[in-house]
Amino acid sequence: MNEPSLLLLLTNFMKKHRLPDDFLNTIDEYYLPLAQWIDNHRTVNRTWIIGLNGAQGTGKSTLSNVLKIILEQHFTCNTAIISLDDLYFPRADRKALAQSVHPLLQTRGVPGTHDTQLGIQTLHQLKHLKAGQTLPLPRFDKACDEPLSKDQWEVFTGPADVVIFEGWCMGSSAETKDALARPINQLESKEDKKALWRHYVNDKLQTTYRELFACNDLLIMLKAPNFECIHRWRWQQEQKLAATITADSALKQGTQLMDEAGITRFIQHYERLTRHNLAKLPEQADILLTLNEEHTITNVRYKEPFNKTSQADSGPRG
Repeated sequence: MNEPSLLLLLTNFMKKHRLPDDFLNTIDEYYLPLAQWIDNHRTVNRTWIIGLNGAQGTGKSTLSNVLKIILEQHFTCNTAIISLDDLYFPRADRKALAQSVHPLLQTRGVPGTHDTQLGIQTLHQLKHLKAGQTLPLPRFDKACDEPLSKDQWEVFTGPADVVIFEGWCMGSSAETKDALARPINQLESKEDKKALWRHYVNDKLQTTYRELFACNDLLIMLKAPNFECIHRWRWQQEQKLAATITADSALKQGTQLMDEAGITRFIQHYERLTRHNLAKLPEQADILLTLNEEHTITNVRYKEPFNKTSQADSGPRG
């Protein structure tokens, strides 16, 4: 990496997010070649939507933001980032789902708790955004557990060359009814005894989420070694957040931290689909970044030849 302005942007990003100095090696070895691959394969004058899957704590946000810096600074690709987390329903809507369908739907996260039509509409608008046109991108405040008001959404100026659409269940497929029959953890066995919750989530994957994920032109996966690592990394995230709040008293207001028992119960909401993704998605992903137990990328696999049929169907921008 010998471009001073790019290096400065990346080092500033690393400092802001408390990333270790040797993270530059990961950027050099994996993220820069990935950005180069994207630039080589994308179609000029078309918006390329990249789905990014990774379980909690795998580094989706870091990868998304580093790719945006590299794509914009080095390859002049105007890049937007949307997170599936930014599409969560407000608490009132989830409360209504909890009352009408199942109490576990009060907790945001699983398929069925996102506004998929807002996601589809936003991606469609990004694909047709002309030079100089602006589009507010949805944003969700996890501390308040509510979407930000529209006047607080990030405004993106077109055209969008690349859109990175990231989420923990990005690209997930539905399970068989036989697979749903057996509970896989205490949350399911005690709080979803009739399997109503997991069937509802599965039905959403077969319908509205299938339509949402079909907007992607390709899929990248950050693959953790196993679910146990994901549990540990999520707990480390919570500890890091606690340290950040301690150092910045302004963040204390409205931020709710969980203890380890709380984290254990929380991630059980995602365990079934996460395990399913770890088993199924690696073969389906166009690009697979494999992580070891120390949270370090050890291998990358690019699926070649790459087939851009969905891009051909998307039509030109504007």
